[in-house]
Amino acid sequence: MTPGPRNLITDVPGLRVGNAQNDTLKSGVTGLVGDAPMVASCHVMGGAPGTRETDLLAPDKTVAAVDAIVLSGGSAFGLDACSGVLDALHADGRGFEVGPVRVPIVPGAIVFDLLNGGDKDWGTNPYAELGRAAYAAAGLDFDIGTAGGGCGATTGSEKGGLGSASFTTGGVTVGALVIANPVGTVATPGGHFWAAPFEVDGEFGGLGPDPAVLGGQMPASAKLGDVRMGENTTIAIVATDAPLTKAQCHRLAVAAHDGMARAIVPSHTPFDGDLVFAASTGDGSGVPDADLVMLGHAAATCLARAIARGVFAATPAPGDVLPCWTQQST
Repeated sequence: MTPGPRNLITDVPGLRVGNAQNDTLKSGVTGLVGDAPMVASCHVMGGAPGTRETDLLAPDKTVAAVDAIVLSGGSAFGLDACSGVLDALHADGRGFEVGPVRVPIVPGAIVFDLLNGGDKDWGTNPYAELGRAAYAAAGLDFDIGTAGGGCGATTGSEKGGLGSASFTTGGVTVGALVIANPVGTVATPGGHFWAAPFEVDGEFGGLGPDPAVLGGQMPASAKLGDVRMGENTTIAIVATDAPLTKAQCHRLAVAAHDGMARAIVPSHTPFDGDLVFAASTGDGSGVPDADLVMLGHAAATCLARAIARGVFAATPAPGDVLPCWTQQST
């Protein structure tokens, strides 16, 4: 497996990503937009999710494809970003056809970033407008780190961020997009990334695994930051151009959660709303189970790399409540 030319989820043909953020707010929105409707599903493993339109992504539900997927800051307020993307899609004539009406299908999920030092004293919920701006900005190239929905993300010990990564394998492409905002830590007490064994070409510093940590376990002497209920969550999208069915997309989302567990310690806690969407730009005809095994492995590895890349790329800003990884490692 080798990274695609951008090492971003947009290496998957037919996908675009747009970011919008408000630096005073210290929050933002990231939208994944398909050039055509995408087969999609999702899987939740955290104890505190915040979502929109995820029930319809279950394999037994009627709607087979979605037009966009939104990852947003803002806790429950951020779910309104989906409305902004929906309005923009509708204006472009996109959506599920019901007689003379088109209804865009826009699932989304949010992270909690309300206590990150930004000014949250708004009069009107800003997230619908941020959603529209993210849709308008959608393209093949986009920023990671302190950008879009990862603008105000934090981890247990440093700033979080928006991350992405890709792989090509067996003639198909797999990519991941993530807001890393967990209760847990992305770096070991010694300043190495938990995801280091999966790093490619020094993409998040090239330090390698922490020699003081064996078996991926937190040393007994290590301390987590203050854990406060509902103030975290890591949300992600994995995507491929392999022609997965909706049920196979669900299985891809399940497998991709392994990437969170490899990159975040601890992950999937009662205080995180950890969720993975999975999308396919293929025709939905399905792939052999043996192919799905390798796609799941690629998705999990991409997600682990994307989490570390997002934290590694975070940059400092006035009012931050936590340092960036680069500030701690220098």
